[in-house]
Formats: sequence, structure tokens, C-alpha cells
Amino acid sequence: MIKKIKITKGFEDQRIDKFLKKFFSNLSQSFIEKNLRKKNIVVNDLTIKSKYSLKENDLIIIKNYSAEIYTEHKPQRNKKKINKTQLKNFNDSILYENDNFLVIDKWFGISTQGGTNINISIDTIIKNISVNYNLVHRLDKETSGLLIIAKNLKYTKIFGKLFKSQNIKKIYLALCDGKPKMKESYVNLLLNNDKKDKLYTKTFYKILSNNHKISLIQFEPKTGKKHQLRIVAKNLGSPIVGDNKYNLNNSNKNENLKLNAHKLEFKIDNNEFSFKSNLPKDFTYYMKKKQISFKE
Repeated sequence: MIKKIKITKGFEDQRIDKFLKKFFSNLSQSFIEKNLRKKNIVVNDLTIKSKYSLKENDLIIIKNYSAEIYTEHKPQRNKKKINKTQLKNFNDSILYENDNFLVIDKWFGISTQGGTNINISIDTIIKNISVNYNLVHRLDKETSGLLIIAKNLKYTKIFGKLFKSQNIKKIYLALCDGKPKMKESYVNLLLNNDKKDKLYTKTFYKILSNNHKISLIQFEPKTGKKHQLRIVAKNLGSPIVGDNKYNLNNSNKNENLKLNAHKLEFKIDNNEFSFKSNLPKDFTYYMKKKQISFKE
């Protein structure tokens, strides 16, 4: 029996062996390579290798197909129920959307990904919208601001390369206790993660405003490690307001974390993109209370 699979938009730009493993639940790498070599599996009637990168409208032809050998794997939507309020919050947070990606203004208090004791996350919501949607970077649960979501594998890879090559400019705003000694500087910091690995980080910062022992600081991370900015702020002697992990100032323990992923800039296929977050109300209220000026 012969089976034909046409590659549709969203499934291109991945290796054929990886595609087949996702499409069929029981195929080993050796089985795939053997059948590619024997021409039992071809693409557009041509012999290809396991590293072949699929293109839209490619036709995979399986000449020795049987349901017993090739058990199809159907991706299931996330079983967690998303209520109307959560879906509305997500839809209201969308700042930009096209056929390939969207940018949301993530609100305080929702995790980017699931985990222990996390019922609903941004990842949960987007997987209920489409199994093809993917996160391409992360924000802490307490951090508000810009988050990119790819709508297909092609753009998941594009953004992965942009972040890895540091070709996405990220600017954060933070309200911090105290004032760093230097108005602006680069901070090179060595961090240890839970696995005791050494993580080298690089961050540029600049004080934008200061009043009542509170500083508005712009951070531009050149690397992207867990809690990087929160740890850098602590090491500058100016931990972020509302940071209950790294800030020991009890007078601010009831405040939300005052850290906002404020700007993103990048280029794809000679198209330039620039996005800006709307500062949360608690952030702007605290600035007003402390008479912190800010002009963009």
C-alpha cells in the first residue's frame, strides 16, 4: 500500500526524519534511514537522506505503508480547560499579529510555561488555540511585557536563530531600590544555575531617573539567563522593587515586581519590527508616587 503526505504551511523547514517521528509514533531512526536508503520513502519521487529539509508542497511517498508498521500519531490539544476570562486576557494582550507570529503584552502573575503547581500558563493558552503555536523565549511569572509567539515551525526556528545570534534587541525597564554608583555601564556576571553550571552573562544598564531613593533603570541584556536582570540589579546594590527573592527591603514586599520587558527590535527578511509594551498600572502608579519622571 502507498501513502502520500503533502507538506503544508507550518510544517516546512524541518528534517524529514524528525517529521516522520512526529507523524508516526513508533518509528526508530535506524528504520527511517534504512527505508530512505531502500527508496521505500521518497520525496517528490526523489531519493533523499534523513537530513533533508522539507519544503512547503513537498510530497512524501511511503511505498511500503501499512497501519501496523506506520502507526499514525495525532497531536492532541491540551486537555486543560481555558476559561473565558483567561482567553479574554490573552486576546486583549495581543499587540501585533500576522500569519507567522504574534506579540503579546504579558500581564503580571501568569507563568510563561507550565510546571509544578502551575495550572494555567501562556503555553497552555496558545496550545489550546493551535498545536502549531510555540514559545520562542520566556519571561518570569512576575515580569510583565513583550513576549513573542511563533505560529509555525519555520518561524520558531527563525526566532531561535535570532535570539541565539543576539540579533533581537531587548530593553527592560525596572524600578529599583537605591542608586548604582555609575550612571551607566556593562556588567559581566558569572551565575550558577540549579545544576551548578557556570553561566556567563552580559548586561548593559543606564539610570534614566532617580528620586526618593528609587531609580528607574533601563537594562539591555546581551545574554538571556534565568533571573539575570534581577541578580544584576541586586549586585549593583539596587535590587528591583517587589522582588521577594533578591530584595530584602520589607517596605516593598507587597509590591508587584517592577520589571517590564519594554521593547523588542529585530529584522526578518529585510522587514524591521519594533514593539513597545504598555507599562502596567501598578508600575506607573509607583512612579507617580515616588515622583519618578520618564520620557520615551
